[in-house]
Amino acid sequence: MSKARRCFSNAPWEQQVGYCRALRHGPHIWVTGTAPVADDGTTYAPGDPYAQSAKCLELIEKALIELGAGLEHIVRTRLYVTDITRWEAIGRAHAAAFKDNPPAATMVQVSGLIAPDMMVEIEADAFVGD
Repeated sequence: MSKARRCFSNAPWEQQVGYCRALRHGPHIWVTGTAPVADDGTTYAPGDPYAQSAKCLELIEKALIELGAGLEHIVRTRLYVTDITRWEAIGRAHAAAFKDNPPAATMVQVSGLIAPDMMVEIEADAFVGD
Protein backbone atom coordinates (compact mmCIF):
# COMPACT_ATOMS: atom_id res chain seq x y z
CA MET A 1 0.00 0.00 0.00
CA SER A 2 1.38 3.40 -0.97
CA LYS A 3 2.03 6.06 1.61
CA ALA A 4 0.23 9.40 1.65
CA ARG A 5 2.25 12.49 0.70
CA ARG A 6 1.34 15.86 2.17
CA CYS A 7 2.21 19.43 1.35
CA PHE A 8 1.79 22.40 3.65
CA SER A 9 1.30 26.08 2.89
CA ASN A 10 2.47 27.32 6.29
CA ALA A 11 -0.82 29.13 6.85
CA PRO A 12 -1.21 29.72 10.59
CA TRP A 13 -4.45 27.74 10.62
CA GLU A 14 -2.74 24.49 9.55
CA GLN A 15 -1.06 24.00 12.93
CA GLN A 16 -3.99 25.38 14.93
CA VAL A 17 -6.59 23.18 13.26
CA GLY A 18 -4.39 20.23 12.29
CA TYR A 19 -4.56 19.93 8.51
CA CYS A 20 -2.37 20.16 5.44
CA ARG A 21 -2.87 22.12 2.20
CA ALA A 22 -3.06 18.95 0.11
CA LEU A 23 -2.71 15.19 0.42
CA ARG A 24 -1.86 12.70 -2.29
CA HIS A 25 -2.52 8.99 -1.92
CA GLY A 26 -1.82 7.04 -5.07
CA PRO A 27 -3.49 8.77 -8.02
CA HIS A 28 -5.84 10.82 -5.80
CA ILE A 29 -5.14 14.32 -4.50
CA TRP A 30 -7.37 16.28 -2.16
CA VAL A 31 -6.74 20.01 -1.78
CA THR A 32 -8.24 21.53 1.33
CA GLY A 33 -10.32 24.68 1.30
CA THR A 34 -7.95 27.31 -0.06
CA ALA A 35 -8.54 30.93 0.87
CA PRO A 36 -7.14 34.03 -0.89
CA VAL A 37 -4.12 34.59 1.34
CA ALA A 38 -1.43 37.02 0.22
CA ASP A 39 2.27 36.29 0.69
CA ASP A 40 2.32 38.44 3.84
CA GLY A 41 -0.57 36.47 5.39
CA THR A 42 -3.25 39.12 4.82
CA THR A 43 -6.31 38.69 2.64
CA TYR A 44 -5.48 39.08 -1.03
CA ALA A 45 -7.48 41.74 -2.94
CA PRO A 46 -10.22 42.58 -0.42
CA GLY A 47 -13.48 43.37 -2.19
CA ASP A 48 -12.47 41.75 -5.51
CA PRO A 49 -14.12 38.33 -5.95
CA TYR A 50 -12.41 37.67 -9.31
CA ALA A 51 -8.91 38.36 -7.97
CA GLN A 52 -9.59 36.39 -4.79
CA SER A 53 -10.80 33.40 -6.82
CA ALA A 54 -7.79 33.56 -9.12
CA LYS A 55 -5.49 33.68 -6.06
CA CYS A 56 -7.17 30.61 -4.56
CA LEU A 57 -6.66 28.73 -7.82
CA GLU A 58 -3.02 29.85 -7.99
CA LEU A 59 -2.43 28.47 -4.49
CA ILE A 60 -4.20 25.23 -5.41
CA GLU A 61 -2.03 24.88 -8.50
CA LYS A 62 1.12 25.42 -6.41
CA ALA A 63 0.10 22.57 -4.07
CA LEU A 64 -0.71 20.28 -7.00
CA ILE A 65 2.67 20.94 -8.61
CA GLU A 66 4.39 20.04 -5.34
CA LEU A 67 2.55 16.70 -5.46
CA GLY A 68 3.30 16.01 -9.13
CA ALA A 69 0.09 17.23 -10.75
CA GLY A 70 -1.49 20.33 -12.27
CA LEU A 71 -4.83 22.05 -12.72
CA GLU A 72 -5.57 19.72 -15.63
CA HIS A 73 -5.83 16.85 -13.12
CA ILE A 74 -8.63 18.47 -11.12
CA VAL A 75 -11.88 16.53 -11.43
CA ARG A 76 -14.01 18.46 -8.91
CA THR A 77 -14.05 21.86 -7.26
CA ARG A 78 -16.18 23.30 -4.49
CA LEU A 79 -16.45 27.05 -4.24
CA TYR A 80 -17.64 28.57 -0.97
CA VAL A 81 -18.66 32.20 -1.43
CA THR A 82 -19.93 34.80 0.99
CA ASP A 83 -22.06 36.63 -1.60
CA ILE A 84 -23.62 34.44 -4.28
CA THR A 85 -24.67 37.55 -6.23
CA ARG A 86 -20.97 37.87 -7.18
CA TRP A 87 -21.06 34.44 -8.85
CA GLU A 88 -20.24 35.79 -12.32
CA ALA A 89 -16.86 37.26 -11.31
CA ILE A 90 -15.99 34.14 -9.32
CA GLY A 91 -17.14 31.90 -12.15
CA ARG A 92 -15.11 33.88 -14.68
CA ALA A 93 -11.91 33.19 -12.73
CA HIS A 94 -12.83 29.51 -12.46
CA ALA A 95 -13.58 29.29 -16.18
CA ALA A 96 -10.26 30.95 -17.06
CA ALA A 97 -8.32 28.39 -15.02
CA PHE A 98 -10.21 25.41 -16.44
CA LYS A 99 -11.02 26.49 -20.00
CA ASP A 100 -9.51 23.33 -21.50
CA ASN A 101 -10.39 20.84 -18.73
CA PRO A 102 -13.54 21.87 -16.85
CA PRO A 103 -14.12 19.84 -13.68
CA ALA A 104 -17.38 19.04 -11.97
CA ALA A 105 -18.04 22.05 -9.74
CA THR A 106 -20.31 23.32 -7.00
CA MET A 107 -20.70 26.90 -5.76
CA VAL A 108 -22.53 27.55 -2.51
CA GLN A 109 -23.03 30.61 -0.35
CA VAL A 110 -21.77 30.44 3.22
CA SER A 111 -22.27 32.86 6.09
CA GLY A 112 -18.58 33.61 6.48
CA LEU A 113 -14.99 32.48 6.04
CA ILE A 114 -11.94 32.51 8.35
CA ALA A 115 -11.37 36.25 7.75
CA PRO A 116 -14.26 38.68 7.26
CA ASP A 117 -12.78 40.22 4.08
CA MET A 118 -12.43 36.85 2.32
CA MET A 119 -15.14 36.39 -0.27
CA VAL A 120 -14.28 32.92 -1.60
CA GLU A 121 -12.60 29.67 -0.60
CA ILE A 122 -12.04 26.81 -3.02
CA GLU A 123 -11.30 23.14 -2.47
CA ALA A 124 -10.39 20.66 -5.17
CA ASP A 125 -10.05 16.95 -5.85
CA ALA A 126 -7.61 15.72 -8.47
CA PHE A 127 -6.90 12.39 -10.11
CA VAL A 128 -3.56 11.60 -11.72
CA GLY A 129 -4.30 8.50 -13.74
CA ASP A 130 -3.52 7.10 -17.16
